[in-house]
Amino acid sequence: MTTQLYSNAIFVEHQTPAGHPERPDRMRAVSEALADDAFADLVRLETEMADDQHFVLAHPEAYVDGIRELIPEDGLVRLDPDTTASPKSWQCVRHAAGGGLAAIDAVFAGDADNAFVAARPPGHHAEKVTAMGFCLINTAAVMARYAQQKHGVERVAIIDWDVHHGNGTQDIFYDDPTVLYASTHQMPLFPGSGGKNETGVGNIHNAPLSPGMGGEDFRSAFRERVLPALDNFKPDLVIVSAGFDAHHRDPLANINLQEDDFDWATGKLLDIAARYGDNRLVSLLEGGYDLKGLADSCAAHVKRLMHG
Repeated sequence: MTTQLYSNAIFVEHQTPAGHPERPDRMRAVSEALADDAFADLVRLETEMADDQHFVLAHPEAYVDGIRELIPEDGLVRLDPDTTASPKSWQCVRHAAGGGLAAIDAVFAGDADNAFVAARPPGHHAEKVTAMGFCLINTAAVMARYAQQKHGVERVAIIDWDVHHGNGTQDIFYDDPTVLYASTHQMPLFPGSGGKNETGVGNIHNAPLSPGMGGEDFRSAFRERVLPALDNFKPDLVIVSAGFDAHHRDPLANINLQEDDFDWATGKLLDIAARYGDNRLVSLLEGGYDLKGLADSCAAHVKRLMHG
């Protein structure tokens, strides 16, 4: 398998208040983990900035313009009680999307089988017209729409195993049968969405987990709800919203996954990508707020991407 890693030193420049869980050290922890000799064969590429117009694939232009205009020249500005922008936040958002779009191009050109985009801020809580949950632009949604527009993809699957439900991704694709969204997440928990009864036009597949659940519950949810939905959908491309805050060490939730669980789920999604999409899978970092849990989980995830 050929796996590409997209990242950039600029991602530590997205600043948040002291004590905020979504902090620059997250990116340092991931970078250090992936610098290990075990990842010597990883193809490493620097992200380039996407054009603002790419964001209009998933968000109204007025929203994109409005968020960009809120970026401060210095200091921090709060977009909501949890979500902050700093002077280089917009550049970071553009680099995150740029990495995702380049990865989409690479898997369709045959330059890579799969890719991991190590970027911040995360994106899956950003709804069509609302920044929230540490997220400004929904990178996964932009990537899906780009794949459809640029490469003529008919069916895109977005699988989200972040411990928080990706309300933004669900919001953007709720009425779109060409994009499947499947999520495992703790419930009840922020943002409060993600019930099994939220089904869109048959394209939304939520698999909520109760506080205290662990790896076997997570795997059962995958086997019973996520994987059958993917087999029925037969995606041409798999996008993974890879949050690692369901790890047992994470401070923001109460799901007890181990690194092996992320490894297992990665393998199952690689099987789906091989079966229906010529191996095409692109994963991007979402949450994960305990630095050791994040680093170890990312390492397990990327190792599985590299070795199948």
